[in-house]
Order: sequence, then C-alpha cells, then structure tokens
Amino acid sequence: MNENDRPVIASTPEGINSAKQSSMQDDEINLLDILQVVAENVRLLILGPLVVGLIALGGAFLIAPTFTATTRIMTPQQQQSGAAAALAQLGALAGAAGAAAGIKNPADMYVGLIKSRTIADRMLDRFKLMEVYEEEYREDARNNLAKNSRISAGKDGLITVEVDDHDPKRAAAMANTYVEELSSLTGSLAVTEAQQRRLFFEKELAKAKQNLVRAETALGGASVSESVLKFNPEALGEGLATLKAQAVAKEVQLSSMRGYLTANSPDFRQAQQELGALRSQLAKAAHNPPSGDNADYINRYRDFKYFEVLFEQLARQYELAKIDESREGTAIQVVDAAQPPERKSKPKKAQIAILATLASGFVLLLFVFIRRALQNAGMDPESAAKLAAVRAGFGRALKP
Repeated sequence: MNENDRPVIASTPEGINSAKQSSMQDDEINLLDILQVVAENVRLLILGPLVVGLIALGGAFLIAPTFTATTRIMTPQQQQSGAAAALAQLGALAGAAGAAAGIKNPADMYVGLIKSRTIADRMLDRFKLMEVYEEEYREDARNNLAKNSRISAGKDGLITVEVDDHDPKRAAAMANTYVEELSSLTGSLAVTEAQQRRLFFEKELAKAKQNLVRAETALGGASVSESVLKFNPEALGEGLATLKAQAVAKEVQLSSMRGYLTANSPDFRQAQQELGALRSQLAKAAHNPPSGDNADYINRYRDFKYFEVLFEQLARQYELAKIDESREGTAIQVVDAAQPPERKSKPKKAQIAILATLASGFVLLLFVFIRRALQNAGMDPESAAKLAAVRAGFGRALKP
C-alpha cells in the first residue's frame, strides 16, 4: 500500500473522534473482560484465600512457641587518666602506652567480644546447646546460637542482649550468662585505657628489673681499688646515668610525637631543643671517659645507675596506672537483668494467617487470568497450534 492508498479519515476531526471512541471501547472491553473473569471466579477468589488462611492459622498453633529474653548492660566508661601529665616524664614509654589505648567506641568493642567464638563455645558447653539444637558439629551449633542471639549497641551506650529459645527459663539464663562470660573474658584482657597502660608498664618493668639485676651482678664482680674510691664514682655515675635515661626517653618521645604533631608544632620543636641539649651534655661527658684502674668499675656503675633510674621511673608509672585502673573500674553493670518472658515472641499467628491469605489470593487471581488466557488462545487456530507445540516440547523434555 502506498501513501495514496492510506485512509484520509484519520486526519479529519470526524476520524480523530472515531479513533478516540474506538480506543475507549477497547478499554471498556478490556475492563469488562477483567471484571467478567473475576465475577466468574469470585467464589474461588474469596473462599480459597480464606481456607488457606485458616489452614495457616491452624498450622501456626502446631509450631513450638519461641520466647525472647532481654538484658541490658552498661560497659565501663573511658576516662581521662590522672597519670596523663606524669607520662610526659617518660616520653617514649608514654607514647607507646598511649598508642596501645585509644579505644574509639567501647560499646562496639564489647559487642564484638560477646559475639566472639570464645564466649560462644562457653555457652555451648554450659547449656549443652549441641544437644538442644541437635547438631553434630560445634560450628553448626555456633551458627544456631548466633541466629537465636541478637546483640546490639544503642546510641545511649547501653548494650542489649536478646536470646530466643523454646524454654523461657533457659532463654533468660542464656541472656544473663552472656553478661557473666563477658565479665570473665574482660577480666583476662586489657580492654580499657588504664588496663592497657598498666599491662604495658608491667612488661617494661619486668624487662628493666632483669637488666638491673644483671647490671648489679656485673657491678658486684668489679674490683674496687683505693684510687676508685678516691675518684668518687657515685657522683659521676649517677649523673651520667640519669642524663642518659632522660636522653633515651626524649628520643622515643619525639618518635611518638611524629604520629600526631607536625614538625612546626611548638611542643615538637621544644622537645627537639631539649633533646639537643641532652645530647650536648652527653657529648661533653664522652670526652672525659674514665681511664686507668677506675674505668671498668665506673662503666659498670653507670650501667647500674642507668637501669636503676629507669626502673624507678617505670615503677612510678606502673603504680599510677594501677591506681587509674582501680578508679576506672572494669565491672560490667547490669541495667536490666533478663527475666523469664511471660509471653511468646513467635510465632505471630495473626500475622501468619493474614500473609497466607493475601499471598494465596494473589496466586489464585494470577491463576484464573492465566487459565482464561489459555482458554482464549485455544479458540484461535494459530495460538492453539503454538500451545500444542509448547506442550509437545515439554512432553519430550520430561520423558525419561
């Protein structure tokens, strides 16, 4: 058909109105077809979902009820330690101890501890959960415990522990046991800033004590002559030992300050100047080393005094950390202890029945429209042939 053969009526006002009326009639026909299909199957579309909903409601009564026990705890709060100013005396050690601390969100950390495998295994053993969950492997039992336990930290800083179980008493006992196991675990770990600092100084103090014992033993093995006593080694040895200890502490303090200060910072530049002055004093002392009979004894005495001064400084910081730790406290405080729940949390029978009714109604509605479409397709020879080909294809595919 060429352009001259096209109907001209479509471009006239009468043609446009006719097309609009035809379109409206098609829409009305389609809407009427839909209403007809619904009307013909109204009994199925109403009674079917109701029956399914009643069956789902009856099945919900057969499901074992689940109870949820809840406990809320408050974790130890991080405080500014009273030894912060005193740490400046021990620059290097202070920087290392501070780096070990710095917990940004304690609540999230405690949530991670509760979810740890260590606590999970303790829960499995205490409540014999492998038998309760009927699992052969511990990993599967841990997964079931994780599904039945919800641990979360709120904006108020409180941690909520929820445990689901078919036995309300066991649910409450498990929720409270989570808190007990968390307290036990944190007691063996350095969690807070004061705990970490105390542990750091405890290790450094043990090293310094060993070095001091070795230096004292070496000093006791040195021979003491009359010239050594006249040389007064205590005055020189103690001064140099203190100077050396201060220089070493200042060097490591600078290395730790580079992590949070710039090179142009006043504090950083002041620490550099102090280190330069200490090195200058040490350089002057190095130009006058002990000689003769007193050299061996003086060197050993210097080492002894150096480790003695270092040990004293570490001991002071260790005691301060212990005081801060006792003041800070590590107790997990229970805000709401879990009680055996009186009402079940699952299953929600009404919700199950409503969802089953709606879902079955949608499926049945889809079914009746598909069935009507297939019936209409069967009346058309071309569509019927296609349906026959589809059935044949599925039949060949399903044959053994």
